Amino acid sequence: MFLTIEDYKAVADAQTLDVIYQSDEANLHRAEEYAISEVSSMLSGQYDMTKAFSALGTERDPRLVMITCDIALYHLISWLPKKTGFEIRDIRHKEAKEWLKDVRNGEANTGIPVLTDEGGREIGEIIRYGSEKKNKYDY
Repeated sequence: MFLTIEDYKAVADAQTLDVIYQSDEANLHRAEEYAISEVSSMLSGQYDMTKAFSALGTERDPRLVMITCDIALYHLISWLPKKTGFEIRDIRHKEAKEWLKDVRNGEANTGIPVLTDEGGREIGEIIRYGSEKKNKYDY
């Protein structure tokens, strides 16, 4: 998988790590798949998410690892009966979604590979168009 237990240690407290260690490995993998799917669905129009999530070790984008961990933990903890530690996970999940929106809108930079065609040209560039609001002057 894209994430390791060491990645979770960087974003989780001891109580959350206990949840990870005690949870079924299938649940952890399912939560990671949900997180990867959620991130990919927001950024796949401009970025090569297959390439980004197939990277290993230090080749991975650190912010993408953190965001994916946060979202996976959100899904993992939301399955708990009492939702122990859910408040902080909910906050971090919302922050992760905001950052993903910023990346998608071109307001935040990232090291995630951009989509390219067979010739190596970028095809995931953001093009903005539009105009100013219509002015209505009354004299």
